[in-house]
Amino acid sequence: MSSPRRPALLNADLHCHSVVSDGTLEPEALAQRAKAGGVELWALTDHDELGGQARARAAAATVGLPWVSGVEISVTFAGETVHVVGLGFDIDDAALTAGLASTRGGREQRAREMANGLARAGIAGSFEGALRHAGNPALISRTHFARHLVETGVCASPHEVFRRYLVDGRPGYVPHRWAALGDAVGWITSAGGVAVIAHPARYRFSVNEEYALFSEFKAHGGQGVEVVTGSHSRADAARVAALAQEFGLLASRGSDFHAPGESRYDLGSLPELQGGLTPVWTALAPKASCYSAADGPT
Repeated sequence: MSSPRRPALLNADLHCHSVVSDGTLEPEALAQRAKAGGVELWALTDHDELGGQARARAAAATVGLPWVSGVEISVTFAGETVHVVGLGFDIDDAALTAGLASTRGGREQRAREMANGLARAGIAGSFEGALRHAGNPALISRTHFARHLVETGVCASPHEVFRRYLVDGRPGYVPHRWAALGDAVGWITSAGGVAVIAHPARYRFSVNEEYALFSEFKAHGGQGVEVVTGSHSRADAARVAALAQEFGLLASRGSDFHAPGESRYDLGSLPELQGGLTPVWTALAPKASCYSAADGPT
């Protein structure tokens, strides 16, 4: 009889996006890609939107892929946009659904203001161009503008678009007031889910601001943090692993996959979690069909 696998070795991918928000693939195609890439536990985490969850669940069942519900909620904290991933919640929860609807409000107006800023910089028609890349017009975002500007030859890559046009101080940048941290964590936990700080190394916080983020997140009932993710280097992952241990948080893992050829890691290709961490999926096991934290995927 083979020995049980350690839970940390599970090839989980608990952060990716479909065309329902700012990805380019349908939920069904993502499920197939995750299965083909060796993913053993999967969540679709579209921005502020649950419209792809039922499709993701059905597609995962079709290919025999263990699935948990997911979402990525936009939060304003200390003047920065922070993302909180929710996992393993009731996708029909009324309070979560209403909260996400309120968070989505204002995206179109923000996009039009971004387009006006780009027009003043000599780039006309960017709103219409970005809209063509948005599978869900209610969730038009900077990513859709970036794809349009690459498509039209203004920039060579989405990274260049962000650097030149879409970050603070550049002509296409428009801030947005998102949900409060406590509200986002509350919506997730009240719906029976686990709240996770997404890709913390991306945020431009001072040491004190980062400590405040983790402290307030934990006080509101947050339970996890992404340690291994598409935007973290090995050094980032090591630093965040130490924060996870300091604050007693579960460790999550997700590629943040958006599109083939655009994302740093494909589904299933992430490095393993570091030793000594408790994986977030040990808290999700009762919610994930076909999965046992003790025995690994079945």
